[in-house]
Amino acid sequence: MTRAKLDKKPQDVAAMFDGIADNYDLVNDVISLGQDRVWRRAVVNAVDAHSGELVLDLAAGTGTSSESFVTKGARVIACDFSLGMLRTGAQRRGGASRGGVTFVAGDALHLPFADETFDAVTISFGLRNVNDIDQALRELLRVTKVGGRLVIAEFSHIPVAFVDKLYSTYLMAALPKIAGAFSGRSEAYDYLSESIMAWPDQPALARHLQDAGWSRVAWRNLTLGTVALHRGFRQK
Repeated sequence: MTRAKLDKKPQDVAAMFDGIADNYDLVNDVISLGQDRVWRRAVVNAVDAHSGELVLDLAAGTGTSSESFVTKGARVIACDFSLGMLRTGAQRRGGASRGGVTFVAGDALHLPFADETFDAVTISFGLRNVNDIDQALRELLRVTKVGGRLVIAEFSHIPVAFVDKLYSTYLMAALPKIAGAFSGRSEAYDYLSESIMAWPDQPALARHLQDAGWSRVAWRNLTLGTVALHRGFRQK
């Protein structure tokens, strides 16, 4: 398995997620102490999808996050490069296109969609796993309609340095053991811990969005800054 500090080869990262697909949602609930549900609601509110809109949920995994947009009346494309995740999600819903959610395999660096397809695009806890975040942000801009918006939810850094250091200690020592007990794949959560620690802080990620062409970029912290929501708009 490719470590977070090395090049993130898509086939290696996809294979890692294939291996944890069956218990992925359960483990997320456990290691976040249920906060993942709070984060999903925050993303839905930030995207603010309306009836008739088309939303791209990139790195959708099993589609748990995608369902929330459907309740707002939107249609959702749940896109991921892990076939194991997509297969698990489709099996749970009785098909690859049910109830307003359509599963599509795709790479964040080369999205299989035409220019200006989506009213809104979002990616939760997946941007960290691509090996070129700037290219991914440009691809998301390309497939977004003029006037459309982007919302990113990602693990981030607590603004208070000593608290962030304590959190990092938990990430490296405790999280893989807890997750491994439920998933049987602690090495996948070693990767999770390392990738979070290597991720840019909130202002640095905002600069990446601006450099990729997104406008009116802003962010807000959730759960003390362990997670941050970034939002941007396509103006032209």
